[in-house]
Amino acid sequence: MATLDLLLHPVRLRILRTFLDGHPATTAELRERLPDIPHATMYRHVAALASAGVLEVLDEKRVRGTVERRYRLSWQHAEIGPADRAAMTAEDHRKTFTAFVGGLLADFDQYLTHDPTDPTADGVTYQQAALWLTDAEMAELSTAIREAVTARLGRDPGQGRTRRMVSLVTMPAE
Repeated sequence: MATLDLLLHPVRLRILRTFLDGHPATTAELRERLPDIPHATMYRHVAALASAGVLEVLDEKRVRGTVERRYRLSWQHAEIGPADRAAMTAEDHRKTFTAFVGGLLADFDQYLTHDPTDPTADGVTYQQAALWLTDAEMAELSTAIREAVTARLGRDPGQGRTRRMVSLVTMPAE
């Protein structure tokens, strides 16, 4: 299990977000996706995530005298489990949620910087719904959503596919 400090570091969060589509990557490929992160910084943070088990090595090969590793996200080490969430303070939850929302804002801002943008044609949506659910019904809904998203992870680019970020927040509301 990774710690909040490990997962919530801004650079490590950006690295982790590149793996959300289920595709593995080498550090060089990560640098192509995140060119503003300095070379040494990228390697240091990838190493920290790999040491904690958040990134797992799929394979290694020698490239120009060095070892190139292909990584993938290890979901069981990247998620904050129920027991750990229960132990979090209100401030821990605030910090985690702020990092989550900051990532959403960064993704949306990045989308808007591409010209032209057409949110309607691109399927952009942000909406809320208020549902009256028992705890069991909420657990069932969460499972169905997770299964629907998980079934679509790892699809290859191309064939008219656009990489889309799907985010969900659930909470009780007065």
